[in-house]
Amino acid sequence: MFLKFTKMHGTGNDFVVIDGVRQHISLSPEQLRLLADRHFGVGCDQILLVEKPRHKEADFRYRIFNADGGEVEQCGNGARCFVRFVHERGLTSKREIVVETGSGLISPRLEDDGRVTVNMGAPVFDPERIPFAGLGAVSEPLEVAGETLEISALSMGNPHAVQVVNDVEYAPVEKLGPLIEQHPRFPRRVNAGFMQVKDRSHIRLRVYERGTGETLSCGTGACAAVVAGIRRGLLDSPVSVATRGGLLTIAWNGEDSPVLMTGPAITVFEGEINL
Repeated sequence: MFLKFTKMHGTGNDFVVIDGVRQHISLSPEQLRLLADRHFGVGCDQILLVEKPRHKEADFRYRIFNADGGEVEQCGNGARCFVRFVHERGLTSKREIVVETGSGLISPRLEDDGRVTVNMGAPVFDPERIPFAGLGAVSEPLEVAGETLEISALSMGNPHAVQVVNDVEYAPVEKLGPLIEQHPRFPRRVNAGFMQVKDRSHIRLRVYERGTGETLSCGTGACAAVVAGIRRGLLDSPVSVATRGGLLTIAWNGEDSPVLMTGPAITVFEGEINL
């Protein structure tokens, strides 16, 4: 089976993007893991599949598979690459599209400067909807490896646990990331965010993503971190988020308002692989 693909990235968070509109695509978990493998496949953090919509209000359906082959609900950096992809492939001429995801509808928009802004919807704090075995407080204690962490739990279409650290360069991401990801209080696992507050409009961020490990950038993680920082009284919107792969701008007006994420989306190369 020969499969055509496009390699893209959003601030270093890299993807294999596949056109499932003009052809039927059905990949097994083993094939997905092969695509994501950086030694034997193409190499990526996630595989993105562009499909025809099922929802009557959507222009496209957007499916996301992690490097371990598991399907997840949402990916912010991927959403920006999604818009770039459908434009470059001539699948749409709209500057703003409605995209169906596993967690609902999102509205990405291609800006005049080439960046992409994504309306990520309103954050979710209800523990049952995250899901998280907690009280829904702004911050809550989480016992990990014999120490008590103060985390903010929320969903940006996928679950996040955000903690504040003094310096992200020295944060124990490799040690605590997988333990937080698989913590029993998060029944569907969780993305672990490590946020350093530089000032009220700038943060640095590292994220250990469920099913992938630490990535150079995480769009929903950036949204979750900014929302958590604003709720804890540490930040004011908009906020510049420095990841290891580049800069994102996140805006949120609080309450039930949507989170807006703006950043780049880059096409790296196109190719074909024999699966």
